[in-house]
Amino acid sequence: MDWLVNLFTQQDSVAHIALLFSLVIAIGVLLGKIKVGGISLGVTFVLFAGILAGHIGFTAPTNILTFMQDFGLILFVFMIGLQVGPGFFESFKKGGVTLNILSTATILLDVAVMFACYFLFFDTSNPVNLPMMVGTLYGAVTNTPGLGAANESLNSVFPAGQIPPIASGYACAYPLGVLGIIGATIAIRYICKIKLEKEDQQLQDLEAANPHEQPYQMHLKVSNSYLAGKKLIQISEFLNRDMVCSRLIHDGQIIIPNRNTVFNMDDEVNIVCALHDAEAIRAFIGPVIDTPFPEDDEKQPLVSRRIVVTNPAVNGKTLGKMHFSSVYGVNVTRITRQGMDLFASRNHHFHIGDRIMVVGPEDNVNRVADIMGNSIKRLDAPNIATIFIGIIVGILFGSLPFAIPGMPVPLKLGIAGGPLIIAILIGRFGYRMHLVTYTTTSANMMLREIGLVIFLAAVGIKAGASFWETVVQGDGLKYVYTGFLITVIPILIIGTIARLKYKFNYFTIMGMIAGTYTDPPALAYANSVCSKEEPSVGYSTVYPLSMFLRIFTAQLIVLFCCGM
Repeated sequence: MDWLVNLFTQQDSVAHIALLFSLVIAIGVLLGKIKVGGISLGVTFVLFAGILAGHIGFTAPTNILTFMQDFGLILFVFMIGLQVGPGFFESFKKGGVTLNILSTATILLDVAVMFACYFLFFDTSNPVNLPMMVGTLYGAVTNTPGLGAANESLNSVFPAGQIPPIASGYACAYPLGVLGIIGATIAIRYICKIKLEKEDQQLQDLEAANPHEQPYQMHLKVSNSYLAGKKLIQISEFLNRDMVCSRLIHDGQIIIPNRNTVFNMDDEVNIVCALHDAEAIRAFIGPVIDTPFPEDDEKQPLVSRRIVVTNPAVNGKTLGKMHFSSVYGVNVTRITRQGMDLFASRNHHFHIGDRIMVVGPEDNVNRVADIMGNSIKRLDAPNIATIFIGIIVGILFGSLPFAIPGMPVPLKLGIAGGPLIIAILIGRFGYRMHLVTYTTTSANMMLREIGLVIFLAAVGIKAGASFWETVVQGDGLKYVYTGFLITVIPILIIGTIARLKYKFNYFTIMGMIAGTYTDPPALAYANSVCSKEEPSVGYSTVYPLSMFLRIFTAQLIVLFCCGM
């Protein structure tokens, strides 16, 4: 049995290190799936499993733990950058500016409340307390990348071996952070006297009043001689308006036209288009025939299909300009990008690799599939080279020193900020440099989650040795209640302002709060109480900028304040 004992005790062996990380990650992930009141901590439980392992002495050499921690962080933030990059700059366009301003104000308020709690409840003469409060801040806002960025920046401020175990503050604040976000969101509803039924009805009324979404059907006679001999695709391109010719009568015979169907004089066509396009199409094709178009004997069944965007011509187009609902008679119910579900709003920009769920008549769904490409083979091959080229550039960029007067050390974006910024830029503009930036959803999620759990496991194991003394015998209770204050105070202030001053729909506010705190459980709760996808609109609008600011402010706080 000596071999088994050695496997668990010889810290410098590869087998021991692999066993350590595998056990911590596996136990943490499994425990993280347990739900209490419908809420789970997810993979963050890996941190607690690591803390337990470190506390009982099941650990590894410090240099190995540091490498695993930093490499996991690099991989995690880079894959997040690729995920949010395509929508990062679009989020600043009209409609998203106010939400992003409110989100930024929330982030700054979080930092302000953290400093207020630090000066009110802690000994400011102790140099360890402020870094610990930074850890508490990122547990309170449930943002793991910010914890990684702060922890990495501490290497520039504190001597080796003296870095405060800020993961202890993070661990204390995180559970109540998850509950506090949802609880404060509910509190806004009562503070502002909001009725969910009224909010839902308001969304339905806005949707019904949109002329771009109202379908309009016309029975027309082809009287424009220019159209004689022209294919349907040529006519559609010339008009530059979305329309569907669902049926055509030629010489008394009803046919189902396709893009190559030729129009002839005196043909009768059944056209479906958006209401605001109807007049222009009618003027171009011909007069309206008052009699209804003959019905088919059999109606098409409704089908739902997941369609992959692979057509380069669609890249960058907005959903509103495609007129799927009004023209093609189908609804796009969900858009998935790099593992993140986005609401199919009119302003959503399609990108290669987006997966959309389309519901409607089978023929029309097939037409939409042809338009969007739907060639999965183009996306199957992972673009590993782009990922590691981006990481190389990100590390170099993050290592550049920026000297700022009054700071004890030059400012560096580090291994968190550098790869994040480069990944965002590559995700948005990489095609201009002939870099294939798309990674399959499963590949992005896998690499991102692997990086996250490795980082959490390493941080937890390192913090485990001193966790008991820091939390139980130290200021653990203070970290819990100050973390709760950091969570709820900014939400109550900004959420109330968003409602009373800017008149945002309550479901949009819920999504904005969830996105600002990069908190999936809060988004899941918002979606459970809303029949529309409005929470996802707010979430996806503010998520890219919020993630960037959370990571960037973590480094600024450490370098500007902890290093003084």
